[in-house]
Amino acid sequence: MPATLADRTPGPLTLAVSAYGVHFGVRVGDPAIAEDLPNHLPPGSTYDKAADIRRMYSISIDADRSGRQQYAVYVDGALLARYATLQGALLAFEADVQLYVAEMAPDRVFVHAGVVGCKGRAILLPGRSLSGKSTLVEELIRAGADYYSDEYAVLDSAGGVHPYARPLSVRRPGVTKRPVDSADGHAAKMPLPVGLVVVSAFRPGGEWRPQRLSPGRGVLALLANTVSARRIPDIVLARLHQVVADAPVVASERGEASHAVGSILEWAIAH
Repeated sequence: MPATLADRTPGPLTLAVSAYGVHFGVRVGDPAIAEDLPNHLPPGSTYDKAADIRRMYSISIDADRSGRQQYAVYVDGALLARYATLQGALLAFEADVQLYVAEMAPDRVFVHAGVVGCKGRAILLPGRSLSGKSTLVEELIRAGADYYSDEYAVLDSAGGVHPYARPLSVRRPGVTKRPVDSADGHAAKMPLPVGLVVVSAFRPGGEWRPQRLSPGRGVLALLANTVSARRIPDIVLARLHQVVADAPVVASERGEASHAVGSILEWAIAH
């Protein structure tokens, strides 16, 4: 979106957006809200006036019963969230629109996972929010891996992983967004074949003792974190079987991310 678009538009603004083949609209009641909107769209989003909009978001300034100003997010006319700050509303919008795109993408399968690249292969770290995957991704980047994602592994029909390079989101406390170069990292641009899948979640005092899983258990671990598993199960299973056919899957709880990084990179290089 041109930087001056909000300044030139005196009234409500509606944007048609495309991301990974999914089309949605965003309507803002105050053009000033649009200034930070690009930072909360899925990576690779483009503005497309000809898009066939299937889902409409609205972000407006409302007042609660006491008259205090609040920012409200609506999806197809239904209230999604209401926050006292614009940043809170935009984060709620971001979370919902990213999940919607991940669910509905026609040519990609999205797995909740951190992803880094090492020696021409991708390391997948499946896990939902609060599992510690962003912290582990950050430590792997500091150890020399290339950054692909801290939220989704985006799989194509050949089993390759594409970058989903949004800023790193680390909770310390609350959500802090940082560009990848703040972790001395490099954001990759080209897809990679999967070389290793690491199923791990943080537990205080946990010990890193990785054990190799069978391909079947590996598929189940990935399936539990795949957004469109119920909508397109046959396609999802085919993609996940491709992944585990070519890459070992290891599992272990862990404590501090820094204690597991060396072992993970050794597994990646050895296999």
